[in-house]
Amino acid sequence: MYRQIRGQAYCRREYMGGVPASRINTFDIGAINGDFPVTIALKIKEPCQIRHIALEAARITCNRILTKMAGTNNYHIKFRVYPHHVLRENKLATGAGADRVSSGMRAAFGKAVGTAARVQAGQVIIVVRVPVQYVNAAKEALWSASLKLPSPCFTEFETGGELVH
Repeated sequence: MYRQIRGQAYCRREYMGGVPASRINTFDIGAINGDFPVTIALKIKEPCQIRHIALEAARITCNRILTKMAGTNNYHIKFRVYPHHVLRENKLATGAGADRVSSGMRAAFGKAVGTAARVQAGQVIIVVRVPVQYVNAAKEALWSASLKLPSPCFTEFETGGELVH
């Protein structure tokens, strides 16, 4: 429902009231200042909108797998997108007597129900930095995180400055 990018971005929060807070609040996880030689980036294949709930689910999954397999100080996860775009929904009443309560499509601007990040094809969503011995753990963590996102994803590796596909 919210996957496709339609219309202009709706992100000026100072003009709207009642926008729900973003579920994702930590964008850097793990050993932030660690020196890790391998960088793996999760990139999106198709342009879409990623809801803040999906980003949080991907963060939890990626962090859980890396903590289990690599330990708490052997990785750094960075989220490269932020859910700016506010999503609206015109909620309609259902059930008995709903026709007397709801106004249908009259004044159907909608209420804010959440936020989303608008991403383009090939844009980096998550970056994981790890030592060489934990590359397989990072690949598995990013694969599991990609299952939580609404579009197919792929990974790109960088070791010591050169990009490896």
